[in-house]
Amino acid sequence: MAYYRQVGQIPPKRHTQFRTANGALYYEELMGEEGFSSDSSLLYHRRIPSAIREATVWEPGDLSLTPNHPLVPRHLLLPALFPGAEWNSVDVVTGRRLVLGNDDVRISYVVAGQVSPLYRNAIGDECVYIESGTGIVETAFGAMPVRKGDYVILPRATTHRWLPEPGKPLRSYVIEANGHIAPPKQYLSRFGQLLEHAPYCERDLHGPAGPLLSEETDVEVLVKHRGPNGIAGTRYLVPHHPFDVVGWDGCLYPYTFNISDFEPITGRVHQPPPVHQVFEGNNFVICNFVPRKVDYHPLSVPVPYYHSNVDSDEVMFYCGGDYEARKGTGIGQGSISLHPGGHAHGPQPGAVERSLGKEFFDELAVMVDTFRPLQLGEGGVASDDGVYAGSWTRATS
Repeated sequence: MAYYRQVGQIPPKRHTQFRTANGALYYEELMGEEGFSSDSSLLYHRRIPSAIREATVWEPGDLSLTPNHPLVPRHLLLPALFPGAEWNSVDVVTGRRLVLGNDDVRISYVVAGQVSPLYRNAIGDECVYIESGTGIVETAFGAMPVRKGDYVILPRATTHRWLPEPGKPLRSYVIEANGHIAPPKQYLSRFGQLLEHAPYCERDLHGPAGPLLSEETDVEVLVKHRGPNGIAGTRYLVPHHPFDVVGWDGCLYPYTFNISDFEPITGRVHQPPPVHQVFEGNNFVICNFVPRKVDYHPLSVPVPYYHSNVDSDEVMFYCGGDYEARKGTGIGQGSISLHPGGHAHGPQPGAVERSLGKEFFDELAVMVDTFRPLQLGEGGVASDDGVYAGSWTRATS
């Protein structure tokens, strides 16, 4: 995220001696992207951040993928993956169930009530959408409160942990990249400032407030990383807590953005999906559909036209409101629809007629469009309703 922040104590000049009141040196860590030729931040630790006592294998769960073959649209009922009070014993990191994925992006779902282990994703950035619940994300940069509707952006290799509010489930939709996630280029100036036509601005982005200064010893950290056969995991035992940072500055850090701060772009006739874009990654984009006034041409058709997005698989996560185009399919809160490239999709039967004359849509959804085909994770296979592909040919109401 290319705008500068400074938190806690830092020296007046980078890469120079910075000492405690007792004269001991702080340890400077440069955390940077793309071989230190892109965004970076400098963090100042009380202890050496490279120290490891022990490294053992950690298995990050079932990450197998099943091709969507024969090619069909699907409806995935994500709430069924965490029935009853199962969330009481689940955490946001180890409890994730992989729903969809390819070599560029993986989409998981989790309902959690437990504090997570310390965790670091060394494969790519994470964008976690909070469907419901509240909590805190602690990071090496400091802590951030999270609430319903927050996107939580966690840069690659950021050590962090999740603390849900005690006794309440934190429902999280997790988008993991194989690279970086950032605001769309069309919203940015050539120097990285969000422009006037962007649907949000820097005031809407909220980073960590201050250092945590943790002093624990012999701490476990789970790391997801590249392995010989794809994704692997390692459990580190480190002699000092990774949250021992006294200050940092730079343009690379975790932050939150709440979906309620997204200002929708509307027009006289139906606007194409790119107007809803909020973030982008390597070979995928993230969009959100928020409550908004709809098209105001006297002959407008407010719901989407039938479309063949020939380069993309479209994944829609329905997280609030009343989604006009999908009535009669069983899609509701917590559902996912998968519309793969090669299949023309659009409103269910009767939706176009019902939409005529509408002035406002009260809907909330997060969409991921991928530019390579998606496969089903074990959570996707387990939650597929098995009948959605026929919803355009059967009667709906």
